[in-house]
Amino acid sequence: MQKQIKLINRPKGTPTKDDFKMISGPIESASDGEVVVKTVYISVDPYLRGRMNDTKSYIPPFELNEMISSGVVGQVIQSKSSLFEKGDVVLGALPWQEYSVVKENAVRKIDHRMAPASAYLSVLGMTGLTAYFGLLDIGKPKEGETVVVSGAAGAVGSIVGQIAKLKGAHVVGIAGSEEKVKYLLDELGFDAAINYKTQDVAEALREACPNGIDVYFENVGGEISDAIFPLLNNFARIPVCGAISSYNNEQADVGPRVQGYLIKTSSLMQGFTVGNYSARFGEGAKELATWLKEGKLKYEETITEGFDHTIDAFLDLFNGANLGKAIVKVADIE
Repeated sequence: MQKQIKLINRPKGTPTKDDFKMISGPIESASDGEVVVKTVYISVDPYLRGRMNDTKSYIPPFELNEMISSGVVGQVIQSKSSLFEKGDVVLGALPWQEYSVVKENAVRKIDHRMAPASAYLSVLGMTGLTAYFGLLDIGKPKEGETVVVSGAAGAVGSIVGQIAKLKGAHVVGIAGSEEKVKYLLDELGFDAAINYKTQDVAEALREACPNGIDVYFENVGGEISDAIFPLLNNFARIPVCGAISSYNNEQADVGPRVQGYLIKTSSLMQGFTVGNYSARFGEGAKELATWLKEGKLKYEETITEGFDHTIDAFLDLFNGANLGKAIVKVADIE
């Protein structure tokens, strides 16, 4: 038998443990063209909160009383596929359970000797690709421009800031603790960092961005974003990746209207998801891997040990507990 996690309630506001249920289920065997994958790492991500609502979005909602799924790194323990051998380490979107039987085209092999296996859920995975395409395809930072990143110590924001520095930009990060501010400045080389919990964000931005803002990489929404718009330069670009500050709101989020700012500055504000760039994932992954190998990219992971703590790790996202990518380690690679 194995442990599995199901969604049993649509959360009202911030999710709680009562919205989930851990059950036991059988470990099945593979049929022709299938493999059995032992879960090694599970990715927990803010976007999963949106899938818990029964509303139309860019990805279907989770069904009640069905298993939650997300990015998973696993190891093949049984193969009836010509594409995989026992022991192969693979990546796929798999259910929250200890073992999964999947079709051979549902996972792809990864080289965990080139980089740690968990990196394929962070800097070399969805979050790294989100940063790469959102910043470079929509933000288009130029040398000498000012780039501001909210959620800057998170999995996406931390990579965004480093890529912007590689492109010669003046980079300002916004985060929620002194530890994270220190990390941005001392480890990642940001030019300035703001603690939104202890500083007046609007005033701190004016000081950190004396030449205005050319690119704002949006991860959080809410009052932090409201402080950005008055500082936009002409033809500023705003890639909208997320708005975690409002994910658990039970009422519609209301704030200053942005149209006037966008018109006056001829700015571009564009939402996106990483899936928009699926045809170009190879390009992004190759560039990220090169920067990582050359020591030009650093990444941090907050790893929670044990499948039993998967729900805790997910809920911690909304407390800002993670530095970099939040991942659950379920088992070792053998």
